[in-house]
Amino acid sequence: MYYRAKKIVILILLHTFLLSVALSCVYPLVWMLNVSFKTEEQFRSDFGMKLSTKPDFENYKTVIFEGKLGSYFINSVFYTFITVFFIVIFSSLAAYAFARLNFPGKNIIFFMFLAAMMIPLPAGFVPVYILLNKFFVFFNTTFPFLQKWGIAERGGYIFAMTNMGLSLSIYLLKTFFDQLPRDLEDAAKIDGCNRIQIWWNVGLPLVAPALAVVIIFNAMTVWNEFVLASLMFTEDKLMPLQVGLMEIYNRNIIQHTLIMAALALAALPIILLYLKMQKQIIKGLTAGAVVG
Repeated sequence: MYYRAKKIVILILLHTFLLSVALSCVYPLVWMLNVSFKTEEQFRSDFGMKLSTKPDFENYKTVIFEGKLGSYFINSVFYTFITVFFIVIFSSLAAYAFARLNFPGKNIIFFMFLAAMMIPLPAGFVPVYILLNKFFVFFNTTFPFLQKWGIAERGGYIFAMTNMGLSLSIYLLKTFFDQLPRDLEDAAKIDGCNRIQIWWNVGLPLVAPALAVVIIFNAMTVWNEFVLASLMFTEDKLMPLQVGLMEIYNRNIIQHTLIMAALALAALPIILLYLKMQKQIIKGLTAGAVVG
């Protein structure tokens, strides 16, 4: 009886703690959404503590059409989608090669990727910025007719962010590829599949949970990246969402409801992506913990 009561008390305390943590994470989002549907006068009267009974969408219209948030949003979607696509392709190919192929210097190259994970991202911004500046000058001089679309700046930013996301992605995917039974690959070889076909038709479907983790982690990194983008982009038409939010904040520093509407729109895609892939993400994290 004593041990049963002790177990119940521990469970109550544990669930109370977890519930408090969940509420502390959810409440700021709820408060932000509530404020975004208020007018500035309503916000100053209650500071967002009262629930908005009549949502006002004027803030969203203002930041999208007058604040150029729509353009920033499209840029971020483009940068995030292309970068994550490249990371998934390159990291999965590299991870499969490290897990299944034997070639000279394999371990040394893999440990170099692991060593790159220990370098903080901001520490690499200066050399990356210098290299990209030289690339921009060369590209815009060679192809001046493409300069007005910002092809060099967009491409340089995408390749820089792709490079920064490869190390962790390769390490995570290699861990999963190492656990795949070789019998499946032998059966695919008997059916006439080459290495690329085995990677595409056998390997990738079986490491789908790990791919989900790679996608959400890198999508969050690219979507929320600010420092490198603020250094590289000087034109409004090229800026991603996070840099655009700073511009909106500087122009509307006393318009709290407009800022909350912009932040709500910025947070929405990542929240939807996580809700869509949460089962795969949890499965990938727990499987990775077991593997490790």
